[in-house]
Amino acid sequence: MIRAPRAVPAWLAHPFRWQRLPVPWAAVARGALCAGPLLGAGIATGHPAPGVLTGLGSMLAGVNDRPGTRRTGIVHIGLPALASALGMLIGASLQAVGAGWWVVPALFAVGFVSGAGSVAGPVRSNAGMQMLATTVLGAGMPLPGAPWAKALYVLAGCLWLLLLRLVVRSPRPAGGALSGERAAVATVFDALSGALAAAGGPGAEAARRRLTAALDRADEALRLRRLTGRLLRRTATPQELLLAERFAAATALCEASVALLWEARPLPARVAESPRRFADALRTGQPPGRLSAPETSTPARGAFDQALLDAAVAFARREPSTTQGAAEPAPVPAVREALRALGGRSRPGRGLFGPAGRDYGLRVAVCIAASAAVALLLRADHWYWLPATATFLVKPDLGPLFSRTVNRFAGTLAGVLVFAGAGELLTGSWWPALVAGAGGALLPFAVRHFALQTVAITLMVLSFVYVGGARQAATERIVDTSIACVIVLVVGHLPRLADPRRRVGQRVTSALRATERFLRHVLEAEPGADTTERRALRRAAYRALGEARAAAETAAAELLAARDRNPDWLTVVSAAERIVDAATACAVRLDHGAHRPSLDEAERLCRALAAMADALEDPRRRRDTPVPDRDLRPVPDCATLTDVAAELEHIRGYAGTG
Repeated sequence: MIRAPRAVPAWLAHPFRWQRLPVPWAAVARGALCAGPLLGAGIATGHPAPGVLTGLGSMLAGVNDRPGTRRTGIVHIGLPALASALGMLIGASLQAVGAGWWVVPALFAVGFVSGAGSVAGPVRSNAGMQMLATTVLGAGMPLPGAPWAKALYVLAGCLWLLLLRLVVRSPRPAGGALSGERAAVATVFDALSGALAAAGGPGAEAARRRLTAALDRADEALRLRRLTGRLLRRTATPQELLLAERFAAATALCEASVALLWEARPLPARVAESPRRFADALRTGQPPGRLSAPETSTPARGAFDQALLDAAVAFARREPSTTQGAAEPAPVPAVREALRALGGRSRPGRGLFGPAGRDYGLRVAVCIAASAAVALLLRADHWYWLPATATFLVKPDLGPLFSRTVNRFAGTLAGVLVFAGAGELLTGSWWPALVAGAGGALLPFAVRHFALQTVAITLMVLSFVYVGGARQAATERIVDTSIACVIVLVVGHLPRLADPRRRVGQRVTSALRATERFLRHVLEAEPGADTTERRALRRAAYRALGEARAAAETAAAELLAARDRNPDWLTVVSAAERIVDAATACAVRLDHGAHRPSLDEAERLCRALAAMADALEDPRRRRDTPVPDRDLRPVPDCATLTDVAAELEHIRGYAGTG
């Protein structure tokens, strides 16, 4: 009898996943010019401690050196840089006063803040992780100098990488000062072309998610540019206004395209080619050329062709239109918008002391405090390696815990062996700087896989501690890493701290509520109303769904996923994504004269979606307020809303809210 092959469990397959990304050669060059030369300068001048600290700062900044515009780079690198300097100040102060065992409760407190901050967005999460890492290193590394001086050296290393980012860049496309933002908007048109080419095929949903990610990046880039202008109190230039108009045209074209994608029918190649012409026009400054011929076979196709025509008009302008102000978002005080830009937008339940924040914070705090206590018991000096390893492992938003632990151990083992081999082959006092330079050059490429990233970081950190005077045997590093991995695995799977309902449920609930707000607006808006608010709500829904999907995919790949006690998060998120797609298609059809559902029908569907979000947020409501079957019946004469009702039934079944 032939047995069907068994699928590899997600928790076992995840450690071998490898991201296929282009090689960021400019970032590789910046990495080679950061930690290695700074460490070499400290060795050459006879002041190794400043070289170690500036090299450490540049390494931490290099972890955040990701593709994007100059302004996004400043935000993504700058906030973690300030946090790293603060962490070094705290840690060095603990060392200066001889804190001894008091370092354990101190690290517990810093770990709680670091972990709780993870719920606020990726930038703040990175800032919290690096603040915790520099606190550990500042408290443990025996380097001379005042605490404030050490913090300034770390900050100087981060600023050195920021300076290199402004100087060492990839070749800029045509367009002058707006090249970064222009390239981000061009990527939206490229992603839209890919989504249209995939319509009706198996890769349609994945292509639509790539389009959503491209829209998020372009929106962030343009928001940061507007924020800079507000902070500097300068008016927007005509070029900025023109680019904003073209991004608004891209957003309208994407909305119309979602309706085409919802129809799930393959499209002619010329339809998918038209958005790519706009992308080329943005990059080269040339006109987009001939576009696909208009067609009105369906309301969705008619809406797409109208949006295509509007985009062509926007690209034909050489001066901004007089109606640009209507496309701008509502005024927001610059300080408040700056806080939102520095790490994500606040949402209900996402605060430092919300349920998810408390769980994240407690997991990190307990792991770091336990690691520090075990390290102090094992040895009084050079104890910092164990809690520093736990710092890079325990953050719950960085990926599945088992996968990170396996890759961390493998990467550390490989890095230690490479460093030991380099020490045997190379002589003199300069070789640690060469190894640090090689690790810095590898770091931007190493984002493809956590084990490879660990190799690069291990090489650099070993170079720093070697120059700083800690020249212990390599086996000590491997033992410390093994102990840290065990501690993180045990603490990370404690029932309360590992409950996906608290860690993932709040993101899924937030996404469902954003979906309900968008659906309600679509169904209750007056005919002919301005579409600006509708598009903003749709962007917010897709953004929340993207965060929920990332959290759900991480939970699904955990070693102890507890699927028997928790909803099928990925299925719930997928159904909510299809609801947003269906509501978008409905909005496009309503704009073109389709039958408008009654207010009772609209309220019925929105109430059902809100009830499901309530049940996921608080499981006790599942018994008190079940979703009535009558709320999930099809909507007459509205195919897309019938599909919404079907997806609501999916959510109820997989979330157990019936």
